[in-house]
Amino acid sequence: MISSIFQEDEWSENKEFDFSDITYHRSKKYGTVRIAINRPEVRNAFRPKTVDELYSALDHARMTTDVGSILLTGNGPSQKDGEWAFCSGGDQRIRGKNGYEYDDEDDVSKTGRLHILEVQRLIRFMPKVVIAVVPGWAAGGGHSLHVVSDLTLASREHARFKQTDADVASFDGGYGSAYLARQVGQKFAREIFFLGRTYDAVEAFEMGMVNKVVEHKNLEIEALKWAAEINSKSPT
Repeated sequence: MISSIFQEDEWSENKEFDFSDITYHRSKKYGTVRIAINRPEVRNAFRPKTVDELYSALDHARMTTDVGSILLTGNGPSQKDGEWAFCSGGDQRIRGKNGYEYDDEDDVSKTGRLHILEVQRLIRFMPKVVIAVVPGWAAGGGHSLHVVSDLTLASREHARFKQTDADVASFDGGYGSAYLARQVGQKFAREIFFLGRTYDAVEAFEMGMVNKVVEHKNLEIEALKWAAEINSKSPT
């Protein structure tokens, strides 16, 4: 099962890639693709392989001329505890004193690094509209992923937003902090980073970092409607 709110009959799987950490589908009706992190048992946390696959799928969508919009989301819920997640950031279980562990120990150029900044940059300069579809937790690096997206739709029942840098002795080295301050203002941005509190979808909407709060069961339906409307407009 990809997701209990995934409308399977609306999508076709892209079989050009052999992804393990994400799923990649194309709408049967519209010029829209759905890219989802597929690690629900760990709140869709990303490891190096996840980030590499995200980049590959996003770049493929960027270069596909008849694609006008991208839904970026997380599959779920977790079969372990029923929790939903968009993305909970870097997988702290594989973060050692020298950074994140790659499967290929010989890949010295990547050792200790998560290339999430490249993913953020790709989203920001993407000539397509990226809609973050947040069904649950958006935390840490996952919080930044939704912030750098063009639009955000969030589940009324399950979406939760939290910047975790103060909790894990890290910092936002990408575009997340800069774009968050533009969206919610300097004071709210500092509150989010310094206090590390959790905000629900309505609070996030009131702050200005969510465009629309949607009933959970209709979240992906509404996101696809938005994408279809965007595709009907001029690409420039």
